[in-house]
Amino acid sequence: MASVAASSFASRSTSPFHHGLASGSDTKGLQMKIGLMKQTMTHNGLRCLNKEDQLYIKTKAKVNSMQAERKRFRTEKVRTKGLIVCGSGMNLVFLGTEVAPWSKTGGLGDVHGGLPPAMAAFGHRVMTIAPRYDQYKDAWDTEVVIEVKVGDKIEMVRFFHCYKRGVDRVFVDHPWFLEKVWGKTKSKIYGPITGVDYQDNQLRFSLLCQVDNLCPVGNAALEAPRVLNLNSSKYFSGPYGEDVVFIANDWHTALLPCYLKSMYKDRGIYKSAKVRSLACSFDFIDGYDKPVKGRKINWMKAGILQADKVLTVSPHYAQELVSGVDKGVELDNILRKTGVTGIVNGMDVQEWNPSTDKYIGVKYDASTVMDAKPLLKEALQAEVGLPVDRNIPVIGFIGRLEEQKGSDILVAAIPQFIRENVQIIVLGTGKKTMEKQLEQLEILYPDKARGVAKFNVCRYKICDTVLQVTFLCGLIQLHAMRYGTVPIVASTGGLVDTVQEGFTGFQMGSFSVECDAVDPTDVSAVATSVGRALATYGTQALTEMIKNCMAQDLSWKGPAKKWEEVLLSLGVDGSEPGIQGEEIAPLAKENVATP
Repeated sequence: MASVAASSFASRSTSPFHHGLASGSDTKGLQMKIGLMKQTMTHNGLRCLNKEDQLYIKTKAKVNSMQAERKRFRTEKVRTKGLIVCGSGMNLVFLGTEVAPWSKTGGLGDVHGGLPPAMAAFGHRVMTIAPRYDQYKDAWDTEVVIEVKVGDKIEMVRFFHCYKRGVDRVFVDHPWFLEKVWGKTKSKIYGPITGVDYQDNQLRFSLLCQVDNLCPVGNAALEAPRVLNLNSSKYFSGPYGEDVVFIANDWHTALLPCYLKSMYKDRGIYKSAKVRSLACSFDFIDGYDKPVKGRKINWMKAGILQADKVLTVSPHYAQELVSGVDKGVELDNILRKTGVTGIVNGMDVQEWNPSTDKYIGVKYDASTVMDAKPLLKEALQAEVGLPVDRNIPVIGFIGRLEEQKGSDILVAAIPQFIRENVQIIVLGTGKKTMEKQLEQLEILYPDKARGVAKFNVCRYKICDTVLQVTFLCGLIQLHAMRYGTVPIVASTGGLVDTVQEGFTGFQMGSFSVECDAVDPTDVSAVATSVGRALATYGTQALTEMIKNCMAQDLSWKGPAKKWEEVLLSLGVDGSEPGIQGEEIAPLAKENVATP
């Protein structure tokens, strides 16, 4: 690794421009005044910092102007339209095992973190429920304790709470979550190390959803809306009550609709409540390395059959799920029976914003991206120890190192294109055999490739292109496009719905879902598509694609409207359409990072 980090190359902490110097008309005078026009600072071949500072001033001026205009626009909206009115909209409760930024391993955490604030902006009252894996510094003990019967034991569960961006964030506190995962253990959410599950995961996650005949009021998720007296919002107060829509995300929470119907509604509780089950991705939900055929207990199947509505992450993925056994993971017949609706994901454009991102040294927008990204790329090359040259295209890959994500296909494809004028940086953790393959990259191709066995989102989003060799959907392509990084994607699920060939990225075609061996056709498709992308480097065609990527509205606003339509169709008592508005609270504070 190089001794120079990107952060030291582009630090803002000592820059004179970090203290309010932003006016566009005075930019040149300010540069002359502090001597930037005469600076010739360099470091290990990196370009002089005065170019970065000039770009920072230009971008900062535009950001300040946009923020002032947005503030004026919001003020006018408040006067004419009014803010959220108490009593309008729906009561929505999202349940999942991850919620960004408190806990996240992938897209599930992003969805749980970004969609609820978008629904709150429409005027709905929104709660999320997730395990408390760590000592979150902005979540406080509600002092509400309930008993939950799990197996033959009674477990005591507490609730912690914070109110962020118009959403009640509720965390279920129990030793099965906190003691196993929190920072001091260095363990992961789903297992002690990446790729290894805790053997009691079914018990851990049933704690969120489980109830028993002998313990009729002992369900963490189903009790929270009834027992938590939440008054953080000035628009809503008190318990959510029983007229709610539950959104159960992924297999971990699939028991919720089963117990809602069999244990609560039979007792006259939650008579009007509905459950919308979100099938985030039908990967290997049986807990094995690959799908196990034949009879078995399947939480996802139970949740689908008992839910009032089944949604997934995109229209194309919904079609794939019912197309056959392979892509439906033996649940295709169940989904054809119940029906499944696809809504394309959005992304959190507050968190993922190149004009305000604190993790990149040079802030930029669509008007300055072509000046900023070469500077950021040079810093990235220096950080990982690759030759620093802005004229060499850099490809990024980030993801779990396992067959579902196509890591084995990527490793097989790299030798076929690495002799081109290109560098590749692969980031990820997962199966140890694949991590070792990753580490071998820089031995085999010392001036061409780097393999980093950890996640670092800062790196992939400032590459020239990002590869997604996956059988599943995701949000990586949205994050990449937001930063002007052109995606090269497998033609599957939401990747088909969000990346337009030749306009915002490159489609590689669909891949085989068989994980026992790498298909040579898939390897060839990756190499060929990378070659097509490299052929556009330095041309007007790539510049246009970058601008097209950044011009899109990738926020949750559009998808949230479609979600609202679907949830209203469930007919829960008292549900009303919301009113379109902006988010009503700031971003969550930085939290203790959960692995």
